[in-house]
Amino acid sequence: MVTTENIIIKIANSNDLKGIAKLQAENQKSQGGTLSGELDVNEIEEMMTDMPQIVALVNDEIVGFLLATSQAVHKKRNVPIVDAMLTSYAGNMDSYIYGPVCVSKTQRGKGLAQLMFQELLLQEPNREGILFIQNDNKASLRAHEKMGIKKVGNFNFNHKDFNVYAYLFSSSKRKKAST
Repeated sequence: MVTTENIIIKIANSNDLKGIAKLQAENQKSQGGTLSGELDVNEIEEMMTDMPQIVALVNDEIVGFLLATSQAVHKKRNVPIVDAMLTSYAGNMDSYIYGPVCVSKTQRGKGLAQLMFQELLLQEPNREGILFIQNDNKASLRAHEKMGIKKVGNFNFNHKDFNVYAYLFSSSKRKKAST
């Protein structure tokens, strides 16, 4: 767990499900947000049993989350956009799917995405993460490039263009990525 001023970064638990779902709903495209899909509470709970899910809290309110899914759990689901990403770049045998990541409007620009990313790297050392970002989501593209995540491919889904990014940081690079 990381604490910076009044921001707490920690591994999510079942008590955080409601807050994650609320923040996710507030950031759907239909609400003016940039999230490409919506996970239900049961899916998020299943993800919690599979991998660490990271949350950011301010005054006990979820203001950010970074979710991750192993490829084994992903294969149990029908998520065509993730399948399209993995067709573009499959990663290695132990790679996982990074995302979605979301920060509340009131907390953007404070480095929460980077703090949650650093916590995930601590929890999942030496594992490759793969993610996609829609080409027109400039803020997310900038944030992830700042984290040292590299573009490895692209794909088109539902007439929209996406970039595929991947990362695999060793312990020494992890320290460098946080500076």
